[in-house]
Amino acid sequence: MNTRALSLDALRGFAIIIMVLSGSMYMADLPAWMAHAQVPPGKGFDPSIYGITWVDLVFPFFLFSMGAAFPFSIGRKIDNGIRKPKLYFDIVLRGIFLGFFAIFYMHLHPLTLGQERGITSSLLSLSAFALMFPMFMHIDVPKLKNTKYASAASWTVKILAFVAAFILMKVTYYEKAPHEFSPYRSDIILMVLANMALFGSIIYSLTWKKPVARMGVLVVLAAVFLAGKGGEGWVKDVFDYSPLPWAYRFDFLKYLFIVLPGSIAGDYLYQWINKRKSLQSEEPKNNPQAIAMVILPLLLIISNVALLFARHLILNLVITAILLVICYLALRKQSNSFSTFWKQLFTGGAFCLLVGLILESYQGGIRKDDATFSYFFVTAGLAFFMLMLLSSLCDYFKCARSTKFLVMSGQNPMVAYTSLWLVVMPILTITHLKGHLDIFYHGAFLGFLQGVFLTTLCVLITMFFTYKKWFWRT
Repeated sequence: MNTRALSLDALRGFAIIIMVLSGSMYMADLPAWMAHAQVPPGKGFDPSIYGITWVDLVFPFFLFSMGAAFPFSIGRKIDNGIRKPKLYFDIVLRGIFLGFFAIFYMHLHPLTLGQERGITSSLLSLSAFALMFPMFMHIDVPKLKNTKYASAASWTVKILAFVAAFILMKVTYYEKAPHEFSPYRSDIILMVLANMALFGSIIYSLTWKKPVARMGVLVVLAAVFLAGKGGEGWVKDVFDYSPLPWAYRFDFLKYLFIVLPGSIAGDYLYQWINKRKSLQSEEPKNNPQAIAMVILPLLLIISNVALLFARHLILNLVITAILLVICYLALRKQSNSFSTFWKQLFTGGAFCLLVGLILESYQGGIRKDDATFSYFFVTAGLAFFMLMLLSSLCDYFKCARSTKFLVMSGQNPMVAYTSLWLVVMPILTITHLKGHLDIFYHGAFLGFLQGVFLTTLCVLITMFFTYKKWFWRT
């Protein structure tokens, strides 16, 4: 029996695909709910707007999936007896790689290089994409593959690729100021992920099999944020201090309020997989409980996003409470391993979601920028339910064909994230097809269709490299 859970890959893939989609639509004519709530189409950033849209779930879902992967990357190593110095070396190295990735990607981004340079900037972007394969893949040197020098040779290839990437950044002229290399020029999303990979992994390793202690870290973190932003003293000094301002800010650590709950979900998933390995029988496929675990999480996600955006707060609370009660009743009978797993996800999701809704009025209301406590807990809660939904579809019903594009994209997220601006747009520019995208600049539907078209190309590219097993890893 296959004991691999595809739901985590699918959640990661869903987040990255929707991230690409939301960034590739022609926004001018789209309704407000098709963009970040605080950045309505055609208008500037407005922090006075409260509420969330589906776009505001993208980054939290990816952060949640990062945390959920900790038991598989870190917990498994600890289970296998890895020495602590080696574990922390790997964690720090991963953080450094992701930080370099954030800087390199933004330096070789076509918009940074300059649209006016056309084919030149496109070729540079394509070269950067090609260079990331030896940077982030394990490449064996054929003649040394089965010798004692195999590992050293592979690392030599990787180091040379990183050196080449650094030289490329140093010698390139950038149309967008500053015109030379600067570590401050980085992709903020990737830099936040680098910080989460570093600090989240360290916290997880120190609280392995101690979930209460892990949640205790969030209490301390909340205290630092409240004191650091609200007054003077040593806490504010800690909050404001940064030895490397281009790579780290204490403010980045607020996303641990999503990553660490994600690690709890990952613990549940890891335990469930290990438990299933001892089972000999498949679960029945006509289980109405499993069908409910698709419908109810979906309704919870849609209703919370729609009603929080429309600011129908009491109605949202009532509908959420009703759906949670129905979900609880549906999970009372634990007939198989899935039921136990889903109940654990329900407990975590319900707790986070209700805490987030209770905090909704604090800091003015739920908002992505500047992010509120309500935003962290609501989105973490909804991510629990999204994982439950995908567990039902991918792991229980085994909807392999219909979810294959999610799973394969989630297995190669770095390729998926970079493929739009380092592959698709450069190729469209070189082939002089980019100008034809203006056919999508007429109305909301066509603006959305542009996003679907470009995202589909990115997904196909990612699936190709995943099929070839050319995975980028840090």
